[in-house]
Amino acid sequence: MQYGAHLPLIAFDGVTWTLADLCAYARRAAALEYRFLCANDHLFFGRPWLDGPTALAATLDASADMTIATTVALPVIRGPVQTAKMLAALDRLSDGRLVAGVGPGSSPRDYAAVRVPFEERWKRFDEAVRALRSVLDEEAEPGRPPIWIASWGSPAGLRRVARLGDGWLASGYNTTPDAFRQGVAALPEGLPNAIATMWLYVSDKRGDADRVLADVLAPMLNRPVEALRDLALPIGSPEQCAERIAAYAEAGAERVFVWPLADGLRQLEAFREKVVPLV
Repeated sequence: MQYGAHLPLIAFDGVTWTLADLCAYARRAAALEYRFLCANDHLFFGRPWLDGPTALAATLDASADMTIATTVALPVIRGPVQTAKMLAALDRLSDGRLVAGVGPGSSPRDYAAVRVPFEERWKRFDEAVRALRSVLDEEAEPGRPPIWIASWGSPAGLRRVARLGDGWLASGYNTTPDAFRQGVAALPEGLPNAIATMWLYVSDKRGDADRVLADVLAPMLNRPVEALRDLALPIGSPEQCAERIAAYAEAGAERVFVWPLADGLRQLEAFREKVVPLV
């Protein structure tokens, strides 16, 4: 299994990341042999959100030879042509290291901000992906980046992945190992996959996992703690985290992209040094 690190776009615990901080994070991820550097895309969220594509572009040099990935870019919200131009620029400036993850997005607030009806997102997304391909085919040198389609794993979503995508991006907080296994089985054999937004907090201290779930993740996602406990997120002791990642590996996951919920650099180190060897 390969591992990736999400750029810390959210200001947890009131900590605001500077450009120097983001570059240090990217360099540390590369040194720890994370293979992907990822950036999510929202206009608005439950907490202040640094623009993902801008942050990804700003850390290209620091990312060394890591593959960079949008997880995911929102062509319906940003506009398909504008998104294609942004993706083409990221691909060219990174010397062809981009995986272009795209999705419709799940935030009604984002759609309200750009005055697009939320209920039209799926139809508009299908049209947007076709436009993306057309523009990227013209812009890319020598070939366009792979386009991976985001889906939480519904039958309709997986059909869309199979029809439009060069890979599948699942969501770490919207799936389980059993559901992911079923998703892999429903897709064409050999189609690449990854699980993005895998919220991370490794700690041997008793009670830390419950505290992080209750005080950080549940209010941010507006979900009850009990529902989050039912997910296989790597939040807990190294042994618990390894068991959960191993369950996804057994379910067919090829890549997992983690996102520390606090203490970003230390959590990247803890995951790589304490969890991965146990998987």
